[in-house]
Amino acid sequence: MDLKVNGQVMTLPELARDPAMPLLWVLRDGLDLTGTKFGCGIAACGACTVHVDGQAVRACVTPLSAVAGKAVTTIEGLAAPGRPHAVQLAWLAEQVPQCGYCQSGMLMAAAALLARIGKPSDADIDAAMTNLCRCGTYPRVRAAIRTAAAMKKQ
Repeated sequence: MDLKVNGQVMTLPELARDPAMPLLWVLRDGLDLTGTKFGCGIAACGACTVHVDGQAVRACVTPLSAVAGKAVTTIEGLAAPGRPHAVQLAWLAEQVPQCGYCQSGMLMAAAALLARIGKPSDADIDAAMTNLCRCGTYPRVRAAIRTAAAMKKQ
């Protein structure tokens, strides 16, 4: 079985071909793409957020069968090689990460938001950024999203 991940068609190893297996485990255990994190297993925390055909989805509850024929993008594929994505640059500029565990999911959710809405309002950010951060970096996340939106306009 093949899966399009980060722009490449990848052949899944035997252990990651069960159509009911959550996409998170296919990515982490089957393809060794460990940037996507396991947090809660019930789609509540967002640490496992990836893009499926450009939409932010929680990989811990998305079965492999739901992504057949679709493009999956993980944090490893968010930016072009050697060129960080605007949200990655903004995250650094605004010093968002503390422990960092939730950050890949946060970045993916923010990138999906900015792809949909070029200049999101506070309400747009609140609606899209449902990821949990135990360190409480939410004010810096909001600032980074605004910074990234400004960068994309340049």
